[in-house]
Amino acid sequence: MKIGNMSDLQVLIQTARTGSLTGAAEVMAVTPAAASAMLKRLEGQLGVRLFERSTRAMRLTAPGQTLLDYAGRAFDLVAEGEAQATADHAALVGALRVAAPSDLTRSVLLPWLDEFLRTHPGVQLVLSVGDRPLDVVRDEVDVAIRYGALADSRLVARPLAKTRPIVSASPAYLARHPAPQTPLDLQRHNCLIFDRGGRPFRRWRFQRDGQWTEVRVAGDRRVDDASLARAWAVAGAGILLKSPIDQQAELARGDLVPLLQDWQAEAYPLHALLPSGRFVPARVRALVDFLAVKFAAMAEARAAPAEASKPDGAPFGPGAAAGTPHRARAS
Repeated sequence: MKIGNMSDLQVLIQTARTGSLTGAAEVMAVTPAAASAMLKRLEGQLGVRLFERSTRAMRLTAPGQTLLDYAGRAFDLVAEGEAQATADHAALVGALRVAAPSDLTRSVLLPWLDEFLRTHPGVQLVLSVGDRPLDVVRDEVDVAIRYGALADSRLVARPLAKTRPIVSASPAYLARHPAPQTPLDLQRHNCLIFDRGGRPFRRWRFQRDGQWTEVRVAGDRRVDDASLARAWAVAGAGILLKSPIDQQAELARGDLVPLLQDWQAEAYPLHALLPSGRFVPARVRALVDFLAVKFAAMAEARAAPAEASKPDGAPFGPGAAAGTPHRARAS
């Protein structure tokens, strides 16, 4: 290994955080000259410039950013190892990098993540929210919460929930338009389109009595943030097809009304995805276990009334509890 003194990496980390060598020196309780010497030594050992220096600021170079990302993770792992090896072995520490869909995060995950952080004050959450495809391995994500089929054999997946999207609309929309009675009726409605996997989700498939019907829907709105599509539906702008997990609050309040209840959309499972072949820190395992318990409790709560009236039709019912982790397979 080219780096001879691992403490030199702290200069890199603290300079990036504070924006200056003086700030890094203050954090590390050394002189600015000593901090400067440590950074020069690190650059000399690697043979690359880690910062572009100016009179006003220190700006990371591309190699500097790469090394910073890895150094931060390395020190997180060391801190966790120290905690596990000492009397404080029960404490979870370090950064936890989580990626999740926008609507699921806003409608369900935020209070759960807050609860997890209160329980584990040594953990720092780095949350990436969005509906576009994300490379879990390349982007160095600890865990990604994702809907849909699995297609990357590099990942290990743990099932969190089984769900089927449902069609819904607001009472205001239904007051202006007759409710669809069959999937084909959706072609005469304003359907709210959002991107799924980076592409517009326009082909809605339903089955009844073993027969599948596919409808290509259209509307005057498309968005790459599914939470905005839900907001449009609540405002009466059109018809939505989405997981009942994301719509549960609106459905419970009556802000959205379920439609086409005799038809079932395609299953759309929810997984926690972790990079395979890599050490999984305790904080990551703890979060996945925590979310699995939360989703299992949600499934039980939804299944109870649904099973009483419609044994086989609950869109999010028994079996949604966490399953055994398995390796994603190419589709």
